[in-house]
Amino acid sequence: MRPGHAWHVGWRWIVVLTGVAVLCCLPILASALPASVPRFTPRQLENLILGSQRLSFAGYAESDADFGLPPLPAFSTVTPLLDGVTRMRVWQAAPDHWRVDTLSDAGENDTYQVGDNTFVWDSGEQLLTGIYGPEVIRLPRAADLVPAALAVRLIEEAGPDAELSLLPPQRVAGQSAAGLAIRPASPQSTIARADIWAAPGTGLPLRVEIFGRGSAQPALETQFLQAGRWTPSGDVLTPQLGPGAGFTTTTPSAFAGVLQSLDDEVLPGSLAGFARGRSPVPQIGVYGGGLTSFAVLTFTPGTGAQLLSDALNAGAAQLAFRDGTMAVASAPLVNLVLVQPNTSPDTFLLVGLVSQATLEQAGAALAADPDQGQ
Repeated sequence: MRPGHAWHVGWRWIVVLTGVAVLCCLPILASALPASVPRFTPRQLENLILGSQRLSFAGYAESDADFGLPPLPAFSTVTPLLDGVTRMRVWQAAPDHWRVDTLSDAGENDTYQVGDNTFVWDSGEQLLTGIYGPEVIRLPRAADLVPAALAVRLIEEAGPDAELSLLPPQRVAGQSAAGLAIRPASPQSTIARADIWAAPGTGLPLRVEIFGRGSAQPALETQFLQAGRWTPSGDVLTPQLGPGAGFTTTTPSAFAGVLQSLDDEVLPGSLAGFARGRSPVPQIGVYGGGLTSFAVLTFTPGTGAQLLSDALNAGAAQLAFRDGTMAVASAPLVNLVLVQPNTSPDTFLLVGLVSQATLEQAGAALAADPDQGQ
């Protein structure tokens, strides 16, 4: 081989390797570019974000949570969402027509929303489950952590009295994003602030951070690493069964897991100074409102006793008082109390965005008199 020819071959490889290195660095370079967005008022940006709900978009998102709640087996599908990283592929054609794939080392679980019906694919079981009818009551799922869904829920739940302010723009998912900070009006909320960054052209939320009181680090952050407008495709939003895969159907109530074991205990009209509000199901009492609220769930004897035992075994603090036994777990944003009264076979689960002391007070009132707790 001629020396000049060898030099040319080596130069070509240098060019190729340099090109690959540049392509690999593009996401890092894009995130380092200065962000520039139009001038908004806080209310204008809020309305832009709320108006983004009907966008068709696709992307890849990751959430990172550090709640530290005890791992209760009955809520095993929820625990990973509240501690650790959740990786999601997202496609949305409309608010009631979307798909979210949750990715893990063990495989993936895909959720398809088609109007009132939901389809869940479990790659480990090779099973597609059709859930026919609206899910009035369900456990949290990965789709709730998608930045677009979480941001809209925070704004709606914060209410018109929340304090709004602008944040410096950031580069998120390779694009400039306008920032909005939301502070709940009530000091009784465990949420001190929620920060949202959204695409200024469409209002699509790209990043959300939620801070607990007294914390400089977010307890929950979720962001798109890739996101953009998308032309809906039926193939993507329609579950596909491959060879050897199974299919089954169920009803929303049968798919609710541990929530099937709720009892019809009559709950009081107020607890710990919070009035009872409307609830989608009579078995769940919701007290307070928006980002300052908590729920009371009444479990039948067998399930309730197991929940209490699991919580104590997982490290929840045990409080013994005159009217029963209480297990308490505290997290940056969510507090949880389980109460077993001496005079009732049922077990009460109280969970929400209020202080641990508030839930303990409400739990003690329920144990003293489930029908007249104040």
